[in-house]
Amino acid sequence: MTVSNPKRFYIAGSFRLLTLITDISRKIENTGLIRTYDWAKNTQQPNLDQLHDIAEQEYQGLINCDFFVFIFPGGKGSNIEFGIATALHKRIYILDTTGKTDDPEETSSFYLMEHVARFHGTTDAFIEFILNKETN
Repeated sequence: MTVSNPKRFYIAGSFRLLTLITDISRKIENTGLIRTYDWAKNTQQPNLDQLHDIAEQEYQGLINCDFFVFIFPGGKGSNIEFGIATALHKRIYILDTTGKTDDPEETSSFYLMEHVARFHGTTDAFIEFILNKETN
């Protein structure tokens, strides 16, 4: 499926889940949607100047996206990106790989906001869930 006037997305998560994140991103991109920034290419330990540049690129990616995809659990950076996406009023889709977003002792109240859609299930079902919302 390709999309005319494609929407743009930003995907965030932990480097520990990089294979999953790359797979999801590739599958979404294969439908014609555009990833605004690929932070996963930053695999080497950056110095402070490089971290500054990366932060600016990530921020621009968040500004330029139509929606935000969050693979839970995320690392410190992805949780900050979640907060920025919330502040920018972006639609957010969470793939909860642990089931903890349904646990009041483990979740964040921010994951329960109205602009956030939490999902439990397979990767392919998650992508279909996003595409049904974003391309219809």
